[in-house]
Amino acid sequence: MESVDFSMWALFARATITVKITMILLIVASFWAWAIIIQKTLNYRAARREAAVFDEAFWSGQPLDGLFDKIGPNPSGPSEKIFAAGMLEWRRSHRTDGGLIAGAQSRIDRSMDVAIAKEAEGLQKNLAVLATVGSTAPFVGLFGTVWGIMNAFIEIAEQQNTSLAVVAPGIAEALLATGLGLLAAIPAVIFYNKLSADSDRIVGNYESFADEFATILSRQLDS
Repeated sequence: MESVDFSMWALFARATITVKITMILLIVASFWAWAIIIQKTLNYRAARREAAVFDEAFWSGQPLDGLFDKIGPNPSGPSEKIFAAGMLEWRRSHRTDGGLIAGAQSRIDRSMDVAIAKEAEGLQKNLAVLATVGSTAPFVGLFGTVWGIMNAFIEIAEQQNTSLAVVAPGIAEALLATGLGLLAAIPAVIFYNKLSADSDRIVGNYESFADEFATILSRQLDS
């Protein structure tokens, strides 16, 4: 038993081609999941920072027309895009004589709702990959384990030897697939739940801002 190498690489090298492919798929899925986790964490942090800066400017007391002229009709930040969508529709709803076209309030609301939906889609993009990895990786690893154990028992039958020296390497190679499956699945599930909650909170803040902005515009419409 002391002469048998039980390192990770040795276990992988001794595994059958099917188990090797399974392990490679799980390793790739794990790296893919971590890439999404890191990217989304950075994106959400940037979105929260942008929203805080814009909220400070919005509630600073400066005229909304001046703020809109400053950021322009095609801003880069999510909060600015929602604000710009409402302001563009607000300006388009004015006739040449200064009056308002009927139904301005509903069009402004729909414009901001569309902008929020686009931002929500961007925030939630690739989260389904984490959910898929978290739900399927353990079963993929289990498949590799079952296949590896099956081949281990076949080897035992061929050698007519049930000693631990013969059984242990094959079982260890098979269980490595399950370990890789769990290694890929656990972080994917944890961060999918966290990132989904973060996304919902960010989108909720966008919706709250849109409601407050619509209320301000509604007062101006009524006046």
